[in-house]
Amino acid sequence: MNADFVAEARKKYYNSTLIWMREAHSDLRIIRVRSDFARPVHAPGQYCSLGLGQWEPRAEHCQEEPPPKPGQESRVVKRAYSIGCSILDDNDRLFDMEHVDWLEFYVVLVRESSKEQPPALTPRLFTMKTGDRLFMGEKIAGHYTLEGVKPDDTIVFLSTGTGEAPNDYMLWQLLKQQHQGRIVSACCVRYRRDLAYLEIHEKLMAQHANYTYIPLTTREADTINRKVYIQELISSGRLEEAIAQVLDPERTHVYLCGNPSMIGVPVKDKATGEHTYPQPLGVVELLEKRGFRADQPNVKLRGNIHFEEYW
Repeated sequence: MNADFVAEARKKYYNSTLIWMREAHSDLRIIRVRSDFARPVHAPGQYCSLGLGQWEPRAEHCQEEPPPKPGQESRVVKRAYSIGCSILDDNDRLFDMEHVDWLEFYVVLVRESSKEQPPALTPRLFTMKTGDRLFMGEKIAGHYTLEGVKPDDTIVFLSTGTGEAPNDYMLWQLLKQQHQGRIVSACCVRYRRDLAYLEIHEKLMAQHANYTYIPLTTREADTINRKVYIQELISSGRLEEAIAQVLDPERTHVYLCGNPSMIGVPVKDKATGEHTYPQPLGVVELLEKRGFRADQPNVKLRGNIHFEEYW
């Protein structure tokens, strides 16, 4: 691609600027993006799209990508990302999120894919520097929100990896509203370094007596032989110990985001209408056996298990 083509394509397709970035490690970043258009109205937990052109460079040591097909050289690669929130500002106070002019995203570099197509967007996102331009969609969507939550409900946020992002934004909303019920967040990752918001959660626990954060790692030297996944956190009773109460479906909302295997959304048989739970055992099955009911977005039925699957 020649320089004139790249400059013209960026001018034509890009409508936003990367204004801030925090690198947790080489493959994990928190970024903030300011759009040329007015920051869209949205609810914590929702998502929008980010995009970069196929002409942009890719990070090193990623799965090779075939050259674009004729006529696709100017295609913009887009993907939906949940909107995140660092919750606390530089003075350790809750962000005034209603008056910022940017959106935050929590991004992991996908170096290889088991799918037919190699990862297209994140290898490009990870070459970006502050001040670089990109595409951000104006439409914000999603039903993974705090709709229906009462001020004294118990709220349980469970995630894997960057699935923590929308949960943190909803946590900010609850704390801003001075939520009276118990709040607990748990995030399962491979290594401690993959918990980019850990220090913030530790500060939040010191500031808010009704909040508990449970970090879970599976590949550290002291955890590799005693892994605790989100499912075990529930089945072992450790989650109930953390909130000092039984998981009561009458007054508890559970939010699940990240790995579909952790979530375990049942599949409806079109012929019989029966629901079948996937294997291995997921959180939805665990909780529905205790009287909880998962959302059914297709028929607009809202339960008390809410989920957002990644990939």
